[in-house]
Amino acid sequence: MMPVTPAEEREGLHAYEVVLKHIEAGILAGTHRPGDQLPPERDLAVQLGVSRSAVREAMRVLQTQGLITSSTGPGRGTRIAPARGDALARIFQLHLTLSDAGTYDLTETRVALERSSAALAAQRRTPRSVRRLEAMMAAMEGAEAIDEFNDLDTDFHVLIARTGRSELIADLTVAIRQAVRETIRTASKAMPDWGAHRQQLVAEHREILTAIEDGDSAAAATLVEHHIRRAYIALGISPGE
Repeated sequence: MMPVTPAEEREGLHAYEVVLKHIEAGILAGTHRPGDQLPPERDLAVQLGVSRSAVREAMRVLQTQGLITSSTGPGRGTRIAPARGDALARIFQLHLTLSDAGTYDLTETRVALERSSAALAAQRRTPRSVRRLEAMMAAMEGAEAIDEFNDLDTDFHVLIARTGRSELIADLTVAIRQAVRETIRTASKAMPDWGAHRQQLVAEHREILTAIEDGDSAAAATLVEHHIRRAYIALGISPGE
């Protein structure tokens, strides 16, 4: 991999962007892998022909994006972070805020993702993964507060994706749900009978779980789509058909 040269900085890049481009290129090329330690700040500055303050600024950006972790002490330093759903969620949420994507697009994207994850979960379930889903279901049935219930609701859908052994779908599920987290929370608190809505959600989750336990991919996919569309319409954050 060829490093970014100072000449490229003169062609429109700020100094910290030179560092960002260099590290991102290393990740894409496989030179930098999760857990790998990056060179010290001083060495990167010399290698790329930029100031140490430019390196520090780039590291702050990468840390905010969830791409690196930094710690002090012997043998610690700055390392490439494993992919994390919460980092993707932050980026995705900002993208949605700044883009023209509306609730219709968001609903259709979530439906497509979760139909796939539910079908895969039914195909790839194991006794252990089913027990985890059952435990999550039991916790949800006992949750009365809106915030606690909504957190468990998100966790349940993410666990379905992980049961299907699709980490990317799980991360995207987290990202989409986090992007509408406050919207769902506000709409839930404004409902005249949230208790009845909560009971309906629990019943729908139980049906989805049963289909997964039975290994019925088609039913699991259909049920999760119905669940998402009905819930969004009930909350008033997605238009009815």
